[in-house]
Amino acid sequence: MSEIKEISLGDIAARAHELAEETPGEKMLLNMGPSHPATHGVLRLRLELDGDIVTKCDPVIGYLHRGDEKIAENMTYNQFVPYTDRLDYLAPLANNVAYAIAVEKLAKLEVPPRCQAIRVLCCELARISSHLLGLGVYGMDTGAWTIFMYTFTEREKLYSLFEELTGARFTTSYTRIGGVARDLPEGWLAKVEKFCDELPRTIDEVDKLLTRNKLFLDRTKDIAPVSKELAIAYAFTGANLRASGVPVDLRKDKPYSGYENYEFDIPVGTVGDCYDRYLVRMEELRQSIRIVKQAIAKMPDGPWYAEDAKKIFPPRKDGVLTKMEELIQNFMLTTEGPQIPPGEVYFEAENPKGALGFFIHSKGGGVPYRLHIRGGSFVSLGILPAIIPGNYMTDITAILGSLDFVMGECDR
Repeated sequence: MSEIKEISLGDIAARAHELAEETPGEKMLLNMGPSHPATHGVLRLRLELDGDIVTKCDPVIGYLHRGDEKIAENMTYNQFVPYTDRLDYLAPLANNVAYAIAVEKLAKLEVPPRCQAIRVLCCELARISSHLLGLGVYGMDTGAWTIFMYTFTEREKLYSLFEELTGARFTTSYTRIGGVARDLPEGWLAKVEKFCDELPRTIDEVDKLLTRNKLFLDRTKDIAPVSKELAIAYAFTGANLRASGVPVDLRKDKPYSGYENYEFDIPVGTVGDCYDRYLVRMEELRQSIRIVKQAIAKMPDGPWYAEDAKKIFPPRKDGVLTKMEELIQNFMLTTEGPQIPPGEVYFEAENPKGALGFFIHSKGGGVPYRLHIRGGSFVSLGILPAIIPGNYMTDITAILGSLDFVMGECDR
């Protein structure tokens, strides 16, 4: 009678692994999106899967393309301001400012200090609003639903402040070439300061719930790391670049709107994984609060638009109703647009999703001859074929959430 040989479970697993390598299975093609909540908009990913592991990722974009750059050639400079709202529609106030500064540089126009301070205030509040939503949704992507409730509550308070300032909650269209649409409402700064005093409590609460959470760490730590070299090679900007250990911030390196007058730190990551990208944005919230408080404390008096730019900024309403010169000036600006000299300019601002750049080619007059937009989200998505393969299918939601992109700015 032959002896029965005992086989351990480890031997069985090893043999199964050998057989799996000897007999490769058929790979599966899977479309994720464009109608999928984890893709944060109309992004489509063509995935190749070997079991549960992604072997290839091909992002497909363009589902939200509206031809903004071509539309700009048929709009006066001020008429295009509302279209910039629709780029990163989570931070329209910051988009407006980036576009206005680009045109002002082309016109060699300097806005007064009060206007610069108001713009800094708007940009940083837009950054807070964008990061609150981004972190809240990122929490949901990784299974932490409670975080979204905290961050969205604070964001709603901001939207009430935006409505009081601009007349709109979402698409604000507040900035103008040469200034802003209107001065700050009476008592508004006090409300903003109160909001900034209360927000750190919520940030600390989110920090306690998420930053050392074992499940969150498992979902984000060492997932899709991006090295310094890779981040630079793929032209990363903003928080994604800083998370990879590159301390580049346009507000520090190429200051605009008086950013050189404010004290703030640049949070920098070490590994560049999903967890670092989360940590950098958490700290950016605190730094933006610092800047907002300084802007409120230093808010100068004076005009909120360039008074000497008569062929660029429209005159005050009371002047239009009582003086012929102002009436003619307003009519010309409305029908023909602000008169910008011929030339070329490129300007990029430090936006919540990365650097937002505008290249403008002018042949003179009130309409740009050519306009090109450099969207931070578009560039961020370019790295997906390099960092998604090798990860599990379930990791894709965490990777996409960590990049914090918006499809309006990607497709344009």
